[in-house]
Amino acid sequence: MTKPLATLCTAARIMVLVAVMVSVFAAGTQAASLQQAQKLQSDPRQMRFEPVEFNPPEPERLVLENGMVVYLLEDHELPLVTITATMRTGGWLDPADKVGLAGIAGTTMRTGGTKRMTAAEVDVALEQLAAHITVGIGTESGSAMLDVLKKDLTRGLRIFADILRTPAFDPARVELAKLQVIEAIRRRQDFPQSIAGREFEKMMYGPTHPFAREDTVASVSRITRDDLAAFHARTVHPNGMILGVTGDFHRAAMLAELRGVFGDWPKGEVLPIVLPPPQTLGADDGRAQKKILRFVRKGTSQTHLRAGHLSVKENDPDYPALALLNDILGGSSFRSRLFQDIRTKQGLAYSVRSALRVGMREPGVWLVRAETKLGSTQEVISRLVSNLERLREQPVTDAELDEAKEAFVNSFVFSFSSSSAIVSRLIGLEYDGLPKDFLQQLRDKVVKLTKEDLLAAARKHLYPERLRILAVGPPESLLRVLSGFGEVEEIKLEPEG
Repeated sequence: MTKPLATLCTAARIMVLVAVMVSVFAAGTQAASLQQAQKLQSDPRQMRFEPVEFNPPEPERLVLENGMVVYLLEDHELPLVTITATMRTGGWLDPADKVGLAGIAGTTMRTGGTKRMTAAEVDVALEQLAAHITVGIGTESGSAMLDVLKKDLTRGLRIFADILRTPAFDPARVELAKLQVIEAIRRRQDFPQSIAGREFEKMMYGPTHPFAREDTVASVSRITRDDLAAFHARTVHPNGMILGVTGDFHRAAMLAELRGVFGDWPKGEVLPIVLPPPQTLGADDGRAQKKILRFVRKGTSQTHLRAGHLSVKENDPDYPALALLNDILGGSSFRSRLFQDIRTKQGLAYSVRSALRVGMREPGVWLVRAETKLGSTQEVISRLVSNLERLREQPVTDAELDEAKEAFVNSFVFSFSSSSAIVSRLIGLEYDGLPKDFLQQLRDKVVKLTKEDLLAAARKHLYPERLRILAVGPPESLLRVLSGFGEVEEIKLEPEG
């Protein structure tokens, strides 16, 4: 039986209305979803990313006939070549009465001319080539670098090789370098942060340890040109050197260039790096289980604080856990516990952070530093100690662990941000005797760490009761403040010059 026309029209209208309602509902749901997605994207705390996976290019490693190790990594993006040299030398070889010898040797290798060219001729030639050469010698190693245009490689490399092989140590340039160092020595007591850093190193390693000993006006004045030449002849050899070559070159041509300037350089006796054991303050006087407190009097408007103790080497199994603990404590700046507690919530210090410095030949240092008002010094020290104790007493939160892991893993890529960075990282690992995949191993270990692992590492390696605490500031205030934490002694600075 046929339905009336009015009934059909009513049904049609109902169907249209339903369709419109469904469409509106769907649009509303889509809009809500879009708003939620936009909200998540606009709130950095809600954003999540997959772990960074990065496979850097592999440099070629080879050894020349005279024992010089060479890493090669071509990069043809720009017509530039960078060559670095890492040398097994260092300030640890300085005689006790001539501390500063290695540093001045590094400076004057670059500024003092070569057997083939005077100092002025080297300067003019590099300026004409728009090339740049630097040389420096630190405590455990020496380094040099050449940056040059591809078209000027042959000439630039010749100068670079001469500087490494046959530095002339021009007497006038040597005297100039010594005067510059002496002037810096005379002014170094002007800066409280520098005082705090140097004196804290002495508390950690002992004043005569290569990591802590200081050059003086007397020690620098004793250094002669002959001392520098002898130091170079004794410690700089091709078989104690690692070259890194990156940039716009081709393998065969580069090897020919390198053999042309370094191939006839004979081998020498490479000295093993031998450092004395640390003589940390208080470790041998029956007070190793107590806090050691020292202050340096300085007319400042605030207190410069350092607190810490010796820690592990870089290859210690607990190093990955300690690295995350340091990030959570004070290494991550704005999101760290120290920053949130001492600066954000309490407003006691503008600058507060922690650092875990590690090496391969001596124990590293776990260090906390802060600058605060004189009146809040005691509270800042108390909060530094209580934050260390908290790491030993209770696990970190899930959020802290996840954030520290993410920061560590994602920062991995910056070790390989350029061809020169990739080569430099591999050279550093080889120089320290570490496997070339050490960083990858470290990253994999970090990903697997748990809160329980971090708690165990904190209880094993953090000692709030054994802290060495140093404060630089007005003596009357510091004596009163520090005495609340234990016996206090003054470090009296020797006048410079």
